[in-house]
Amino acid sequence: MIDDEKRYQAMRSKDSRFDGWFFVAVRTTGIYCRPSCPAVTPKRENVRFYSSAAAAQTAGFRACKRCRPDATPGSPEWNVRADVVGRAMRLISDGAVDRGGVSGLAGELGYSVRQLHRLLTEEMGAGPLALARAQRAHTTRVLLEMTDLPMAEVAFAAGFSSVRQFNDTIRQVFARTPSELRSRASSLGGSDVVGTIRLRLPFRPPLDHARLFGFLAARAVPGVEEFTGGAYRRVLSLPRSTAVVELSPSDGQPFLWARLWLDDLRDLGAAVQRCRRLLDLDADPQAVVETLSGCALLGPRVAGSPGLRSPGAVDAAELAVRALLGQQVSVASARSSAGRLTARYGKPLTAPNGGLTHAFPTPDALAAADPADLPMPQALHGLAEALASGRLTIGPGTDREENEEHLLTLPGIAPRTAGYIRMRALGDPDVFLPTDLGVRRALERLGQPGDPHHALALARRWRPWRSYALHHLWSVLTP
Repeated sequence: MIDDEKRYQAMRSKDSRFDGWFFVAVRTTGIYCRPSCPAVTPKRENVRFYSSAAAAQTAGFRACKRCRPDATPGSPEWNVRADVVGRAMRLISDGAVDRGGVSGLAGELGYSVRQLHRLLTEEMGAGPLALARAQRAHTTRVLLEMTDLPMAEVAFAAGFSSVRQFNDTIRQVFARTPSELRSRASSLGGSDVVGTIRLRLPFRPPLDHARLFGFLAARAVPGVEEFTGGAYRRVLSLPRSTAVVELSPSDGQPFLWARLWLDDLRDLGAAVQRCRRLLDLDADPQAVVETLSGCALLGPRVAGSPGLRSPGAVDAAELAVRALLGQQVSVASARSSAGRLTARYGKPLTAPNGGLTHAFPTPDALAAADPADLPMPQALHGLAEALASGRLTIGPGTDREENEEHLLTLPGIAPRTAGYIRMRALGDPDVFLPTDLGVRRALERLGQPGDPHHALALARRWRPWRSYALHHLWSVLTP
């Protein structure tokens, strides 16, 4: 973690790389900004630094109207950290506090409410309620600027318990009324098609969207996902409902476009965060490049694609099932098998959207199926039953080490599959799969032995970004 003097230097240089890592509050103006804010740099003695927007808000600072600090990419720190604070931050961003309260969040992490509050306050400068409140404020801004919903519907969709709480929070955070925020909306996004919300998903450049979307398109499950017209589209299974999202590039701008068809607007925050995890939009590509570019083997690959991402998942249980289906077959075969499974056990959409017709089957639906009707009967039914019963949980707040160990106790789960689930479903940036066939073939194509022991020895120098190194190796096979 950098100290305050280095933070100030980053602020003076307007370094956008640090946006989302920390926030800058100015005592004389009462506002907080992102480090790259174009305003005149304040004197050092007037500056305070905070680890979260919530901490700055709790200290009485308002969001800058010029640089919109609430709209920055999330901190890449939460991708890397596996401790309770990192797990808590991932769950809060997924809306866990809004759905189950602080007690539900603490219970999911295995801590008491008091312990969790102390840990978050010590590191983030704010407790779980304040952190969730900051996220609700950002969701509110999106809904006000991107939709024509009545104010009361915006308030409850963003997670507020009352219109009065909604009004007070918006005034405190943005120094504007909800109506004033809505009047500013112009080219920021919008509901250009009835029933949709269109918004920006910011990221730290560069981003190799061609390889990112290509990776997803090659694995797209018929009925659940499709790639058409340069856009990736898929069905989302969200806490309260299903939805459809369309994700597309933005012609060189540091954001992607997302168009959402939501059955329940209260799922907006969760939908956005899950899309961000799927596309790895909170990553710091420069940090990855700094580590991997010094390797003679990977350096040329990294130089050719410095924005390569490590795609995650919108639904951890879905990814686990799909990883198992692909354990011993090709990507194309696994895709076809998942499509057949979806057609038989997936929930049909009430209104099909293009080629999207079903949600991916839930663990409950697969656990209730006759094992004889499933591919890989013992393994798939065992995984589905463990997920449906709660004996196995996979999600943003899961302990990565414990989860991988638990997966390996289930029948038919190979170490390569457990590692792949850890990398994608749990967003771990430091996973390597030495027994993967693609790794062996890529190493041999690069003139290296492909055996697992040699692969592991090579991968030690790629820590803590071995997941990205893995994707660079795979890219050797798909130039």
